[in-house]
Amino acid sequence: MPKENESIGRTFEECQGTLHPKAIEGLQLFNEGKYFEAHEELEAAWRSETSAVRDLYRGILQIAVTYLHITRGNYDGAVKVYRRSLKWTQGWNAVCRGVNIKKLREDAENIMKEVTRLGKERIGDFDLSLFQPVQWNEKRLWLCDHCGSEMREKNCKVTCPNCGNRFDCSDLNLYFD
Repeated sequence: MPKENESIGRTFEECQGTLHPKAIEGLQLFNEGKYFEAHEELEAAWRSETSAVRDLYRGILQIAVTYLHITRGNYDGAVKVYRRSLKWTQGWNAVCRGVNIKKLREDAENIMKEVTRLGKERIGDFDLSLFQPVQWNEKRLWLCDHCGSEMREKNCKVTCPNCGNRFDCSDLNLYFD
């Protein structure tokens, strides 16, 4: 079993396919700031999923629980669960099953930097407006590896409208290596 800061090797194929319906409900609830309810739905998806993507659902639900602890002023709980979430959210493609995992991890890291800055005594001063929604869609979402912009897919050609970076759908294994 990996340590909290180790990456679990994932494959491109694991990120193909659609989200479990309960995961979709969980993401919607997460984006509404209903972190407890999001956790419940994501846990249902995690428990019913048999493929490796179940770990992704577990990681997202751990971030939801981290945010729940923050809203309740529980510094120790937030730190503990966030650290636990790292092992489940590492090693995935930047976008997996339409979920922008890279941005979710960056957002959670920024949240925890603020929590750490505030410390245990001042966690109640946390600005809830800092929480960012999970970026996801049921379509595949591509981020340009040159400039970070969202790319557009049409007829198996994926193009960045910002810098013109382009690849073909048959190049996707290269894109995620």
